[in-house]
Formats: sequence, structure tokens, C-alpha cells
Amino acid sequence: METSDVQPPSFEEAIERLEKLVASLEGGELGLEASVDAYEEGLGLARQCVERLDRAELRVQQLSELTGRQDVDDSE
Repeated sequence: METSDVQPPSFEEAIERLEKLVASLEGGELGLEASVDAYEEGLGLARQCVERLDRAELRVQQLSELTGRQDVDDSE
């Protein structure tokens, strides 16, 4: 099995691509298959973004604990 050296997009790149996908879907110019493909790509990008945000929040919480600060809102 061949491994791919393709890196996932950065958070900012993923958000930018998501915005473009949403615009193309909302524009109504895509056919059915292209719309489904765009939707599928968007779901994957959204999942990546949520995972990155979760990891970033965890890091901030861990750093806050190291310094004895509780700046992160735990109300969620």
C-alpha cells in the first residue's frame, strides 16, 4: 500500500475552502453529482476543523492549568 505525503490543509485553508464550497452550493450552478461531491468534501473539512479546534482548546486548558489560571469557559 502506498502512503500519501499530502498534508491536510491548515485550519485557515480549510475554512477558506469551506466558504468557497458553500458559495458554490448556494449559487445553484452545480449539478447533482457535483453538489453531492462538494457537500461530502465540506463535511470532511468541517470535521477536520472541529478536531483542530478541540485540540487547540485542550492545549489552552492544559496550559492554563500549568499556570494556575482558569480563563477557559467550561460552561459548554
